[in-house]
Amino acid sequence: MSRNKLFGTDGIRGTANTPPITPETAFRLGRAAGLILRSEGGVDRPRFVVGRDTRRSGPMLEAALVAGLNSVGADALLAGVVPTPAVACLVKDLGASGGVVISASHNPAPDNGLKLFAADGYKPDDSLEERIEEAILGTGCDDVRPQGAGIGISLPVDDASIRYGAFVRKSVPGMSLHGMKIAVDCANGASFRTTPTVLRELGADLVLSHAEPDGMNINEACGSTHPEEIARLVKESGALIGISHDGDADRLVLADETGAIVDGDEILALTALDALSRGTLAGKTLVATVMSNFGLDECLAAAGGRVIRTAVGDRYVVEAMREGHFSIGGEKCPSLIASTT
Repeated sequence: MSRNKLFGTDGIRGTANTPPITPETAFRLGRAAGLILRSEGGVDRPRFVVGRDTRRSGPMLEAALVAGLNSVGADALLAGVVPTPAVACLVKDLGASGGVVISASHNPAPDNGLKLFAADGYKPDDSLEERIEEAILGTGCDDVRPQGAGIGISLPVDDASIRYGAFVRKSVPGMSLHGMKIAVDCANGASFRTTPTVLRELGADLVLSHAEPDGMNINEACGSTHPEEIARLVKESGALIGISHDGDADRLVLADETGAIVDGDEILALTALDALSRGTLAGKTLVATVMSNFGLDECLAAAGGRVIRTAVGDRYVVEAMREGHFSIGGEKCPSLIASTT
């Protein structure tokens, strides 16, 4: 295996079944994460939540990853097809030692990726990620071979989507969408069940599109990388708002009632200004990356707030939010991160 760096800003990415996104890498990741995150948590029998998007290569990589986890005595909690944020939520909800998402986000169907979460539901910091990478590329894990009852098992999490839906609804107590027509583009990806279910439970009338995944149509001429599609859907349906996900539903694009696209900086500004007016923007501070427009700074400053910036990558936004105890941050891409604690 190549000793080139595996992890980028958001996990390991590439064309599925081609290095580094091979079953062999997934297997070694399972072994490395199982051992290292077990030692971090100090537990004898670690458990890991595993989720994936709708790509054809997902089950192949999942099987290899789970075999790696089980081979070092870690149990795998199989969440199936769920959004990336659902895995982060389930890790904490189920008291797991960590989690892995098998997804290449907004990339085309032939690609795939492996994203890690630590026991706190956040992505590992750089030092922990480096230790896992060294273990994948090295031989330090090779001698760990439990036998008999020491081998891990795999357990389905049959209510994974239900748990995540309940978490989402709890984050907006009292919200009602009755009488609202909402257009939703699920990108034929991981949100194809969860988003329609939650919005309907909140009372919305949905105009649903690209919610029939076949393993190869994820992000194909749809989703957040094709905002023209949600703009068209809003205009044709007369919806009040349009929501367009990417393949693993950790980011979205919005369209207003005219079909005009609301970009990431606008979403950040609207969210932060609303929180500022309610007195709920912690430290009167929004966390953004160096990619955001400086108009965002001017907008917040005029309302009595401020913007601090991080390197590109939602992990760095989260780190800054946690260090400063800030409540809202995100990227221009767009992604939005709100703390509920």
